Amino acid sequence: MATLAPYEKRHKVTVLGSGNWGSTIAKLVAENTAEHPDLFDRDVQMWVFEEDVTYDGSTHKLTDIINTHHENVKYLPDIKLPNNVIANPSVQNAVKDSTVLIFNLPHQFINNLCNQLKGHILPYARGVSCIKGVNVTASDISLFSESIGARLGIYCGALSGANIATEVAKGLFSETTVAYDPPPMDSSRTSTPKGTSPYASHTDLTSLTALTEKKTSSGDKIKLRALPTDYPPLDHTTLHTLFHRPYFHVHVVSDVTAVSLSGALKNVVALAAGFVSGLGWGDNAKAAIMRVGLLEMVKFGHAFFPESGIRTQTFTEESAGVADLITSCSSGRNFRCAKMAAEEKKKLADEGSAKKPRSVDEIAEEVLNGQVLQGLGTAREVNTFLKSRGREAEFPLMTAVYKIIQGEIAMEDIPEMIQMH
Repeated sequence: MATLAPYEKRHKVTVLGSGNWGSTIAKLVAENTAEHPDLFDRDVQMWVFEEDVTYDGSTHKLTDIINTHHENVKYLPDIKLPNNVIANPSVQNAVKDSTVLIFNLPHQFINNLCNQLKGHILPYARGVSCIKGVNVTASDISLFSESIGARLGIYCGALSGANIATEVAKGLFSETTVAYDPPPMDSSRTSTPKGTSPYASHTDLTSLTALTEKKTSSGDKIKLRALPTDYPPLDHTTLHTLFHRPYFHVHVVSDVTAVSLSGALKNVVALAAGFVSGLGWGDNAKAAIMRVGLLEMVKFGHAFFPESGIRTQTFTEESAGVADLITSCSSGRNFRCAKMAAEEKKKLADEGSAKKPRSVDEIAEEVLNGQVLQGLGTAREVNTFLKSRGREAEFPLMTAVYKIIQGEIAMEDIPEMIQMH
């Protein structure tokens, strides 16, 4: 990509998280930073939670293995990482002087991470959250992109799509959605081409009062520092260049809310799809679950984020929406673990065994190699929120999934629970 004018500085990129998806994102981003020295520093820092791993029969630090052998042997084995992915066990050192922070770790760790980052990041840094979840309390719900932004005083977009990490890492074709609504003070430097995202922010970019603030979907305001003009602009075009690969197609939009919610709520739907598949009910049942699930995802977004500019089309047209839902309900980890739980329950029942089948939590702990099954946490958190608002009945599928994983109803009760949809 050629820039219209030379810039004195280049964007330094840090990936925060080194699981299978974090390592995959670091891989493709590093491929792009090496190809675009006019926009980015070549090296990509990847923060790694340090741990000991066995390699060639002896114990080593994971960061040493990654930096020496260019492979994350624990979380992304047999995939060669570019030599400009630099594993760093110090989170403060990893983010030093970085203008682009890519957050890619389980959502339950994000608050602690942000506490560690305070005072160590550039005040004009920008973020992209790959975290599929929502930040929920009994009385409130927010997007992780917004939670990150509020805690760190930066703007943060989101990335989500039909992306199974190992397939992307192998260079198999897929696509994703990046949601980024450039802050007014950044957009006013060079506006995003209209053809890239026809549903950009409704903010009046000519208003001087907007140049120091960015509104969240809940109406809160975050005071932001403008990106200095000696850096290339961080707009839709630059972000497309950062993430797009011949095997990983990127569409950049401005609907951060729908992209973030889709990435969170589809995991709950995938659990339900796994239950009906494991019970042997066939593809018709799974299709019904996906249809009802998509309706509830859209309804949830419009019900609880009405002022965000959320668009139904993002759910139904983007990779982050319906495509990710299809993938997650076919082969994602939430689907697989729920299916295993249902298959085990059915097998024991068919055998007349009195043995208690394992729960989805127990199966996930055994088969995921330390990784988190995010659908379980999201289902519980979303239910806490819906219950506090007295709105469980409006979301029967999400409520059914919660009650199943809590042992309150049986998997076989799903059709009765959702029959009004």
